[in-house]
Amino acid sequence: MKRSVVIGGVIAGVLFILSAREPSPKPVYIPASQQRSGDPSLGYAYVVEGDYLRSGIPYEFFIKALGKDKHHYITRDGLNANIPYNFTAVKAPNGVMVVVPNCLQCHAQVFGDKLIIGLGNTDQDFTHNLHAEPQILRGFIKAYYGKNSDHYEAAARFIQVTGTVYPSLVTRVRGVNTADRLAALLAAHRDPRTLHWSDTPSLSIPAEVIPTDVPAWWLLKKKHAMFYNGFGRGDFGKFLMASNLLTVEDTAEANVVDSHIPNVLSWLLTLEPPKYPYPVDAGLAARGKEIFTALCAHCHGTYGPEGAYPNLLIPEEIVRTDSFLYKSNFQYPQFIDWFNNSWFSSGPYPAQLSPFNGYIAPPLDGIWVTAPYFHNGSVPTLEAVLDSKNRPTYWSRFLGSKTVYDYQDIGFKVDTFAAPGGSTVYNTTLPGYGNYGHTFGDKLSDKERKEVLEYLKTL
Repeated sequence: MKRSVVIGGVIAGVLFILSAREPSPKPVYIPASQQRSGDPSLGYAYVVEGDYLRSGIPYEFFIKALGKDKHHYITRDGLNANIPYNFTAVKAPNGVMVVVPNCLQCHAQVFGDKLIIGLGNTDQDFTHNLHAEPQILRGFIKAYYGKNSDHYEAAARFIQVTGTVYPSLVTRVRGVNTADRLAALLAAHRDPRTLHWSDTPSLSIPAEVIPTDVPAWWLLKKKHAMFYNGFGRGDFGKFLMASNLLTVEDTAEANVVDSHIPNVLSWLLTLEPPKYPYPVDAGLAARGKEIFTALCAHCHGTYGPEGAYPNLLIPEEIVRTDSFLYKSNFQYPQFIDWFNNSWFSSGPYPAQLSPFNGYIAPPLDGIWVTAPYFHNGSVPTLEAVLDSKNRPTYWSRFLGSKTVYDYQDIGFKVDTFAAPGGSTVYNTTLPGYGNYGHTFGDKLSDKERKEVLEYLKTL
């Protein structure tokens, strides 16, 4: 009798403990929000020729220092015909022509001998502390035009802001991006309601620079939220114009820029990924599609005419990739509070930041061309995404003077190392640079993995 009571008590205790456990984490659906629309052709023109930044380097000085552009990756007329695709000649408020960086600095890349607009730029190098460059530029412009000149006035705001933020945009390795940190730094020096600049920051920015890989623009058409953890909700246009904080004077200027953004968003929604340039084994791809549908489609969606993307946030407990990005950049409370109580969250088309402990499972359109992989660019090939034991700890894609693409394993051909190296060696042991997690492909056989890779070339 006593024994049965004890056993019954143990069973009851176990059942109580099991019932008290937290439920297993599950993907979270992101609902759609209404977006503004406009004229795509006007949107493209605004991206490559628009004055969303209005302070920069005097045009004459820029040409004298760098010479005229010889590549002409995009067709532009007038003064813009002489400068690289990722800069634009615009008129400063005082009428002086200046050259400013445009969106293609981060959202276009030369692949082979062709510029792919919408592809994230992984050739940028943020490993150098450029704290001195704005002051050097200031000295040159003063000497060339005079400190009381209109040309110096046209450049002053650009020099002031870049001189403030550049020292805090230094990454540990080349090929990653600091856009999220730049947004927080600019917010720290802007009044949330008026957008007026202050040399003294109102927010304390965390010391560690957490990197990101730049996602492809053509994925946006499928997504209900922006950024790697899906915390950009509401009006996408407000997020698209955040770079305007670099030189914006006030909300009156921001409103003018914002009036063009529906056109820009409409143009972005027309972008398509480039097609894989080599023959695809149809039989392998067909078998790979079956495997992908069974293993991957729940999170990443299906493709083709009847395809559907689920828009799911995947909790960290499931995906287990490096958590520093969502914990630091995407959950920085002062920045979130600044944004959600700022000009960006006001008016008839507000935007909001909604943090989440995990990352969105992105669409995979054009995935063959978007190496490196993961939200921090820590995995050089798709083959290694599907087989975690083949992910190198220390690797470099900068083989000599150029990057070599691997069309077999899909990604970059790399050199691997036994220990950390210089800034061209990706170090996955650094905070925010980890290549762990997303081990779902480890269960595949080598044959199955090859079949899935062949299918991914078709997306």
